[in-house]
Amino acid sequence: MLLYTAIIILAVILDQLTKWLVVSYVKPIGSLPIIKDVFHLTYTENTGAAFSILSNKQSFLVIVTAIAMAIMFVYLVKWSQSPDEVMSKVAFAMMLGGGIGNLIDRARIDFVVDFLDARFINFAIFNVADMFIVVGCALFALSIILKK
Repeated sequence: MLLYTAIIILAVILDQLTKWLVVSYVKPIGSLPIIKDVFHLTYTENTGAAFSILSNKQSFLVIVTAIAMAIMFVYLVKWSQSPDEVMSKVAFAMMLGGGIGNLIDRARIDFVVDFLDARFINFAIFNVADMFIVVGCALFALSIILKK
C-alpha cells in the first residue's frame, strides 16, 4: 500500500504546487507563452468538471467527487492486500490522486485552476491533476487489455 499512497501524495503535491505557482505568477498576466502559439500557461478558473460540463454546480461536484474518491480509496486499500494487478492499482492511485487534487480546489475555492494550454491542437485547458486522471485511466485500460 506504501507505493500507492506515495503515488496519491505525489499527484496531490505536484498538482497543488503547480496551481499555486500559476496563481502566484501567471494569474496576474493571464497567459505566459512557453512556445508561442504551441504551448502556453494560461490561468483559467473551471467551475465545471471535465471540459466545463456541469458548470456552476460546485456543491454537487464536491459531493459526487468526494464519494467517488472515498469508494476508490476503500477499494484500493482492500485490493492492495493482493500482490496481483500492480499496474491496475497504480492506475487507480493515479486517478485517485488527480481526483483529490481537483477536489481540494473545488472545496477550497469553488473552482478548479486549469493552466496547461496546448494551443497547437486547440484542446481544453487542463492541469496536472487532469493528467494523472487521464494517464491513470489509460493505464487501467491497458492493464485490462493485457490481462486478457
